[in-house]
Amino acid sequence: MNDQDWLAERFEANRPHLRGVAFRMLGSLTEADDAVQEAWIRLSRTDTSHVDNLRAWLTTVVGRVCLNVLRSRKTRREASLETHLPDPVLSPEKGIDPEQEALLGDSVGLAMLVVLDSLAPAERVAFVLHDVFAVPFHEIAPIVGRTPTAARQLASRARRRVQGAPVPDVDLDGQWAVVDAFLAAARTGDFERLLSVLDPDVVVHSDGGAARPGLASVVRGARAVAEQAMSFRQFAETATRVLVNGVPGGVAWLPDGSPFAVLALTVRGGRIVAIDVLADPDRLDRLDLTVVAG
Repeated sequence: MNDQDWLAERFEANRPHLRGVAFRMLGSLTEADDAVQEAWIRLSRTDTSHVDNLRAWLTTVVGRVCLNVLRSRKTRREASLETHLPDPVLSPEKGIDPEQEALLGDSVGLAMLVVLDSLAPAERVAFVLHDVFAVPFHEIAPIVGRTPTAARQLASRARRRVQGAPVPDVDLDGQWAVVDAFLAAARTGDFERLLSVLDPDVVVHSDGGAARPGLASVVRGARAVAEQAMSFRQFAETATRVLVNGVPGGVAWLPDGSPFAVLALTVRGGRIVAIDVLADPDRLDRLDLTVVAG
């Protein structure tokens, strides 16, 4: 085995970890894969004889690549007023596979990714690298162009924001019971039942769907969310159970068999606290929906 083959083998061993780092930072599967590929290109062109910890070195490279992507994305959105919902990772309702476990880790639900997406680029990178992957601040500092103390402050600010993200209950069966009750109430038009399974402060994040792709909307409060659910009751009738980033959700279908929307429902304390809806037809077309059929 020559040096390049050895490097390729080591890189592939670290690919799941690097993809997980990039996905948490970017919330996009395509951009995460691009960031990992860029890390390989840089590795293949670098003299690594001085690298003692290849995994740490690659994590740092991916962090730099992701920071550039986040800064570019922020500039584009400021110019276009675009907002964005992260990519969903779909799994059969029975559970996620080992590859997805490496990607999602301990809960990278859409609700959490939405909060991460609201952070400044340097805050997100500092938080993900330190709090999720235990990278020390003296290694994060040169990535974000700050001192270690300033990098610590970036992560601290991000942590305060992230602490407000809804964390789902641990019991998956219990979560499904609440989600099934919500869908059943939406199908039958039972408004009071809908209210009973919604947290008073529930928040719905949705992209613009076919009408306004890329322009997200936010609906807050149990009554407003229940009214919205009633207006889409015909799609609740077609919803197929699926895990979305590890939490219960569903795929709603149009009469022609094409997907109308993917929903992720975060249940905490026995009530739904967040619903994230992806309905952009172009993004739906890129999803692997074979998992819905098992």
